[in-house]
Amino acid sequence: MSTSPSDIPTLFDLYSSGAIKEEGSGARYGVDEAIIKRVSIWRGDITKLEADMIVNAANSSLLGGGGVDGAIHRAAGGELLDECEGLGGAKTGETKITKGYKLPSKWVAHTVGPIYSSSRKEKCAEQLKSCYSTSLELCKSHGGGSIGFSSISTGVYGYPIKDATRIALDTTRRFLENDDTVTRVIYVVFSAKDEEVYKSLAPEYFPPSAGN
Repeated sequence: MSTSPSDIPTLFDLYSSGAIKEEGSGARYGVDEAIIKRVSIWRGDITKLEADMIVNAANSSLLGGGGVDGAIHRAAGGELLDECEGLGGAKTGETKITKGYKLPSKWVAHTVGPIYSSSRKEKCAEQLKSCYSTSLELCKSHGGGSIGFSSISTGVYGYPIKDATRIALDTTRRFLENDDTVTRVIYVVFSAKDEEVYKSLAPEYFPPSAGN
């Protein structure tokens, strides 16, 4: 059974219900009620998300792998692999798009996150930012609407979850301030621990409105 973005609470809803509490005064951006109504944090199965686009944390071959990548390929069916075989792979930080096939999402953006190394911290950050920004741009250029992100590079690629989440939130905030075609950004997390990281950092980038 698929889940529609309309069934998922926004940050505005989470602030209103007390599910996210603002701690301290570390907001990096101003309050924008319209923007916090366009962002969600959801612990669920990205292959069940009925979004206009979902973002797959792919490897450079784009031919499937373990974790979320493998799950997306299995759920989409063999036609996804057939299309991916014609894409010629992708570089780190690059994103390529396919149809969703048997998935409830219309499109799949396959983005290649960096394999984290502390000695290449700045380069890794630049590449991860590119994963998010190029995926958002592809969503925009393919009609906008809702986009669901897996937590890129935080699994076997070893990117520290807090650092990766900050990049995800910051890149999204910058994009949404200059775009109104992407109507919902959903951060899809697998574990309760990762969900709490997103919830704890969200107020810095998407502070609640006075009404919350």
